[in-house]
Amino acid sequence: METKVKELIKREKLLHEGATVLVGVSGGPDSLALLHILASMKEEWNLRLIALTVDHGLRGDESKQDVEFVRGICNSWKIEIVETFLDVPAYKRKEGTGTQLSARNLRYQFFAEQMEKSGAEYLALGHHADDQAESVLMGLTRGANISALQGIPIKRSFAGGIIIRPFMSSSRAEIEDYCVKHGMVPRRDPSNEEDDYTRNYFRLHVLPLLKAKNPNFLQTVRRLSDAARSDETYLTEQAEKLVLAHVEFTEGDKQAAFQIETFAKFPIALQRRAFHLILNYLYDSTSPDLSYAHEDRFFSLISSSKANASVDLPLGLKIIKAYHSITFSFAAEFGGSYYIVLQGPGSVELPDGSILSASVVCEPLEDSRFAITYDLAGINWPLSIRSRKPGDKMRVKGMKGTKKIKDILIDEKIPIGLREGWPVVEDGKGNILWLAGLRSAVLPSGGHEGKFLRLHYEKNSNI
Repeated sequence: METKVKELIKREKLLHEGATVLVGVSGGPDSLALLHILASMKEEWNLRLIALTVDHGLRGDESKQDVEFVRGICNSWKIEIVETFLDVPAYKRKEGTGTQLSARNLRYQFFAEQMEKSGAEYLALGHHADDQAESVLMGLTRGANISALQGIPIKRSFAGGIIIRPFMSSSRAEIEDYCVKHGMVPRRDPSNEEDDYTRNYFRLHVLPLLKAKNPNFLQTVRRLSDAARSDETYLTEQAEKLVLAHVEFTEGDKQAAFQIETFAKFPIALQRRAFHLILNYLYDSTSPDLSYAHEDRFFSLISSSKANASVDLPLGLKIIKAYHSITFSFAAEFGGSYYIVLQGPGSVELPDGSILSASVVCEPLEDSRFAITYDLAGINWPLSIRSRKPGDKMRVKGMKGTKKIKDILIDEKIPIGLREGWPVVEDGKGNILWLAGLRSAVLPSGGHEGKFLRLHYEKNSNI
């Protein structure tokens, strides 16, 4: 096994000569064998080894004896050691997390602190091929997504350095044999034989059945994980390019949006990964558990024939389809009633952050989508800027008769969540002058004063 481990270290470039390496050591067979092999490489590779050992406060005197055992081993092998006590029960009470997760969180906090303090480049951990198979099976059982097939990475960035796992090609049985061969008697944690924890259940009951059916099951899972990881790396890189080119993010409001027609041209494999990249951004890389059902709803929303629809995700995130676009947002949809009065020329800020202004000018400026001009003689002050009311109608320029505001908003493909709050401008006699940014009205002639009312709408770019 020693030769296989060293070959893996060289092939995967897990270490370099002269490195400072922290080693997580519990005193169990995996970590003890790892420390022993790295100690055998210490002189040849000019390594500085520092063992890290933890009393999690879970097994009373037994935990203390584990630490004493590791301390004795390190003194005997002339290896530096840093030991600590972590109050897992107190952390559980404070955070409301389970025992295993609480212990892991505190342990990795300690590891990160020691990485920074020592300036170490590597943190070596004793995870092996059996652990990998258990992780893959657990991931498949949860049914999260295809990334579950990747299992535990052989190396990954951590606290300014890299976590390495030199035993990923070695089985638990090989590690046990290695300990026996070198006369090492590891410490044993009795909780590892209890099947209350999910990982232990797979270890004790599921994995043995699969190994009995296929003696090469661990190698099969390892090859599957390696293939899944390399494929996932490439596909994620392509999805990142998709997101960068075609998804617009709004930093302050934590929103993301894209055009359906463009997005749908890409392969489903990239669309799926782009979906998760968007969620990682919006959830700050701490996304809650998402199932295939969430993905299915997302793709159903994209392909739906409905012009307006939405899907709710955990923690208040909503995916909104509005005609040809998709928007991810935590923000409440703009809407609701409002009524703002302008007694004379001036500007007002609307509830959605848009600005509507009225000014008096001496010549009729050219109209545009967001600015219109009326003969001032036909205007009755004050002006009102309000949300629409049931039955609102206006005489639209270029059309005969009147048209319902509701129908104009539908024709203009305004998202359903924005329609109720879309600004309507009317004068003191109740004549609707403008459905801001969309349609202007025909007004009865009121004579001519040589002055004109100029209305300008500056739409909030975040909606």
